[in-house]
Amino acid sequence: MKLVRKDIEKDNAGQVTLVPEEPEDMWHTYNLVHVGNSLRASTIRKVQTESSTGSVGSNRVRTTLTLCVEAIDFDSQACQLRVKGTNIQENEYVKMGAYHTMELDPNHQFTLARNTVVMQEGLAHICLVTPSMTLTGAKVEVNIPRKRKGNCCQHDQTLERFYEQVVQAIQHHINFDVVKCFLVASPGFVREQFCNYMFQQAVKTDSKVLLENRSKFLQIDTLLISDELFRHQDVATRSRYVRLVDSVKENAGTVRIFSSLLVSGEQLSQLTGVAAILRFPVPELSDQENDSSSDED
Repeated sequence: MKLVRKDIEKDNAGQVTLVPEEPEDMWHTYNLVHVGNSLRASTIRKVQTESSTGSVGSNRVRTTLTLCVEAIDFDSQACQLRVKGTNIQENEYVKMGAYHTMELDPNHQFTLARNTVVMQEGLAHICLVTPSMTLTGAKVEVNIPRKRKGNCCQHDQTLERFYEQVVQAIQHHINFDVVKCFLVASPGFVREQFCNYMFQQAVKTDSKVLLENRSKFLQIDTLLISDELFRHQDVATRSRYVRLVDSVKENAGTVRIFSSLLVSGEQLSQLTGVAAILRFPVPELSDQENDSSSDED
């Protein structure tokens, strides 16, 4: 696989361009592309044209499309990857939502992506993230004044204006018909404060886009929890798990409560009493487990 261009900033935002050169690279490409990814590459599209006399004809044109991947097929004999999906960036020849099948061959560059937000107070990056690249879609930066003793109004008002600009950037740059999972990453409690603000405003303004896709901001698809945690002697700990259960349910997640009297409940209690099935894979965790097993051997 050839690295043609690399443009990575200090905060890891940026992009790279990859080109498969060998037949084996096409097999690696097949394993990189997954349903739900965004794939951008040059392709051939058959389009209809109408002349000034009203006659209709068709011709094949080369254009660059960005697809939301729905199906993947690898032809090992032809060493070719066929990817079917819907167009998510309208251009001169193809409308948004139109289906297209893209063929990737050796020496055919491509880009893969999924979404995330990386933020801190006064600074937010809206990015497309893949295992090999990070593409910055937007940057929001606002100078947040410090809190002054006895007067926090200016700080709070500026922070609220910053959050509002981030919400507007998300709505402008993110196609929720494509995105399967949306990550908001930050130090401290910025993430929680921002998400609370965003959905409070969504309720006030009746933003159907945000409200209908609220579940995509929560990474837990299924929560597994022991009933022992609901009987914990520490009230604060018990309340924390109750809030977690409520949050998962509010975001269209599923909660499974295991009885500590059953074998499955005992096994879960041995794993801290709580576990989760996420809405997206975390291959790094599996890699770490494999590395640990290898070290022990």
